[in-house]
Amino acid sequence: MFRLFSSKNQKLVQAWQTDHEKIVSLAHKVIQSYEAGELKKTKELLKSLEDLAVDHVMHEDIEFYHLMKEDEHIDAQTEHMVTLFIQSFKKTKLALMNFLKKYTQDDIVLDDQFFHEFKELAEVLAKRIEFEENNVYAKLKEH
Repeated sequence: MFRLFSSKNQKLVQAWQTDHEKIVSLAHKVIQSYEAGELKKTKELLKSLEDLAVDHVMHEDIEFYHLMKEDEHIDAQTEHMVTLFIQSFKKTKLALMNFLKKYTQDDIVLDDQFFHEFKELAEVLAKRIEFEENNVYAKLKEH
């Protein structure tokens, strides 16, 4: 069915995908600046990444909550998919928030351990973003 205007869910998904693109771009910039030995720039990029990631996750959590509680147009399959995503992403989300909280502090040194953990976390996030966009977002766009 052709729609002249996007639905609320389609607009949300579009905004969230834009956030994902920015998050991935910032993650690449963090890696590049660290590898170039630009630790001050790396710290600034990490702080930008933290701001964006926290805003994105909070907005998404709020909207998922409203969707699950108030949207009578969501079918059982979509509701189940969103619920599974929320539950399965919880540990990754906490790991990301704790990592960023730790390494954005001014007195914490960005060392090889930081870089190793960041690359692992970035890889996990990339896979989660791909899953979310290909499954959860695709389903939400239908409503």
